[in-house]
Formats: sequence, structure tokens, C-alpha cells
Amino acid sequence: MRVEQERERHRQYDATKRDKQIAAFYKSIAWCRLREQALIRDHGLCQDCLKVQKITPATEVDHIIPIRDRWDLRLRLDNLQSLCHRCHMIKTAEDKKRYGNQ
Repeated sequence: MRVEQERERHRQYDATKRDKQIAAFYKSIAWCRLREQALIRDHGLCQDCLKVQKITPATEVDHIIPIRDRWDLRLRLDNLQSLCHRCHMIKTAEDKKRYGNQ
């Protein structure tokens, strides 16, 4: 049930707010493969939590520099970090302040 709610939330966001080019990118095979590489590299752990010696499974793979600002870095493994949902939400809020509305 929760998984279905999450999928619907993402579907609604994609349909109403996300840039179409960016939405297509996140459905691409290249992104899925690179996302998996980042999770493997980071041992499936949230990198921000590890900095404070907390072990938390990563659920998101984040672009350190958002792809809206640097499209050319979208497929660079060194621009990705694995994060838990909480840390990803914090990072997204910081990005909105730093780079403007994402």
C-alpha cells in the first residue's frame, strides 16, 4: 500500500512539476545503470549519515550539483551520492535555497 502511494506521488510530481526532459532522463537505462553503480560504490549506505557515524540504508541517489544547473554532469558518477530519504529532503531544500527553485 505504501509503495503504491509513493509511486502515485512520484507520478503526480512527474506529470505536473518535473521538467519533461528531466523526467525522461530519470526513466532512461543510462540513469538506472549509473544509479545502481552509485549505490554499489556507496555500499547502499547514506553518505551524509556516515559522516556522523550513523548507519542508514540509502534510498535515493542524489546529483551533488543538480542537473538543472549542470545538465552535462547528469551521468557523472563523481556527481552522485547515495542518501537516505531524510538526508535527500534536506539536501533538496538546501539546493532550492542555493540554486533557486528546483
